[in-house]
Amino acid sequence: MKSLKFLLVGIFFGIVLVKSEAVSWYRIYEMFQFQSFHMYGIIGSAIAVGILGVWLIKRSHLKSVDGQAIDIPPKDKSIPRYLLGGTIFGLGWALAGACPGPMYILVGTGVLSMLLVIVGAMLGTFFYGLIKDNLPH
Repeated sequence: MKSLKFLLVGIFFGIVLVKSEAVSWYRIYEMFQFQSFHMYGIIGSAIAVGILGVWLIKRSHLKSVDGQAIDIPPKDKSIPRYLLGGTIFGLGWALAGACPGPMYILVGTGVLSMLLVIVGAMLGTFFYGLIKDNLPH
């Protein structure tokens, strides 16, 4: 029953992203060309909701669905790390026309070429797993 709830939330989130055009290659292209505020508004809203959510979790000492305390450890504030990671993520997003979440939604809407992007993302994740112990963290 728990999995069904998550599946329904995922389907709802997918519908919202499709209807808001957040999975549209054209909207993503507009964003990278600085021609439209549309995607920046969506991303900014998501950041605001995330900040508010983390603040509420920390302030209210909320527990997970399993009843365990939610512990959010502090992040390592390494500017070069985030610049390199953000650049790689942004290049992949620009080349594929989708970030990780919408890749699956696009497959669900019939854009089967995204399966290649998903395979590439999985290979990249696997490769990172192989070399992560040799990287400065």
